[in-house]
Amino acid sequence: MALQMYVSLQGDNRIVRFLMDPETGSLEPNGAVEIDGGPAPLTFNPDRTVMYVGRRDGLLLSSFAIDQNNGDLTHTGSVELGGEPCYLSTDHTGRYVLSAYYQAGYCAVHPIDAAGAVGGAATEWLETGSGAHCFMTDPSNRYAFLPHIANGSGGIARLPVDRQEAVNAIYQYRFDAATGRLTANDPLEVPQGEEVGPRHYRFHPSKDLMYVSNEQDGSVTVYALDTAKGTLSPVQTISTLPDGYTEKKLCSQIQMHPAGAHLYVGNRGHNTIASFAIDSATGTLTATGWTEVDPVPRALSLDPTGNFLYVTGLDTGNIIGFRVDQRSGALTRLETHAVGSLPMWVLITELAG
Repeated sequence: MALQMYVSLQGDNRIVRFLMDPETGSLEPNGAVEIDGGPAPLTFNPDRTVMYVGRRDGLLLSSFAIDQNNGDLTHTGSVELGGEPCYLSTDHTGRYVLSAYYQAGYCAVHPIDAAGAVGGAATEWLETGSGAHCFMTDPSNRYAFLPHIANGSGGIARLPVDRQEAVNAIYQYRFDAATGRLTANDPLEVPQGEEVGPRHYRFHPSKDLMYVSNEQDGSVTVYALDTAKGTLSPVQTISTLPDGYTEKKLCSQIQMHPAGAHLYVGNRGHNTIASFAIDSATGTLTATGWTEVDPVPRALSLDPTGNFLYVTGLDTGNIIGFRVDQRSGALTRLETHAVGSLPMWVLITELAG
C-alpha cells in the first residue's frame, strides 16, 4: 500500500508531498508543486483521483489530477471566486465542489465535469454572513450544513465593519445532487449560545450523529441528525480543554477515527490535541487527554487506516506525526518535519497504482 500526503503552504505558494510508511508512520519527502495564489483548503473527489485547491490570495478554485503511480499533480481547471475560500468538500456523487468563505460570508457550489475538472459557473453563490467556515453534505447527500463563527475570528482578527454580522449559528440546507442547488431547510438556523462559534464538523461513520468543534467556546457539540428532515438537535457539549483552563479558547479542525471510536480536536492557544473516546452505543464523548503540539495547531489529519495522526504548527511550519493506540486513542509522538510557511491543510490518500 502506497500512502501519499499533501500539505498546502499558503505562505510558500506550494503543496509539498510526502510518502507515508503505513507500518511506521514515517514520512519521506516526495517533491512539491508550485501553486501561486496562496493554496490553503484542500479536498479530494470521492474516488481520490482529483484534488481541489482553494487559492486564498488568488481568489481561485482549482482542480488537479492525481497521478496514481507517484502522486504528481497536474492542473486541469480553475474558476474565479468572489472571496477567499476557507473550506472545500465534494458531494458524494463527485459532481460538485462545495466551498465556504469566511471573510466574505458566503457559501458556494461549483460543478465538476466528467474528468473531475472545475471551470463552470457556480450553481449556487449564497450570502450567509461572516464567519462561514465549513461546508459539506451529510452521508445521504441530501443535506448540507454551514457553521458560522460569531464576530469573525473569535477575537484573533476582526472582520471589516461592514462584514461584522455575528451569525453564530449552523445553517441547514437541502441539497439537490441532480442540479447542485441549495434550499433553506426549516428551520434554517441551529442557534448557539453567545459566541460559541461552531467551526468544523465530522459525521459518525455508522450513527446519525454530527460532531462540531466550537472555536470560541473551546468545546465539541454532538448533534443528532434527523435523516428524514435534515435537521440537527444537540445531544452533548463537552470541553476540549482541561478543568481550570482560563486562557483564550480557539478550537480548530476536528478528526473522526474511521472506526468511529475516537475523536480529535485542535486547541490553538493551549496548543494541544484534545482526544475523546466515542461511546459505541450512544456516540457520546468522554475526554481522554491532551497531547502537546507546536504552537497554533490549525491543520490535522488521520491517515486512512486511523493508525496515525499528523498535526501542523502554523507558527513553526512543522508537521508532527503520532501513532494512535487503537484501543485507548492515546497519541505517541513520532517524527517532526519542517514543511514551510503557513501549513494550512493536510490530506492523505492511498494511491491506486
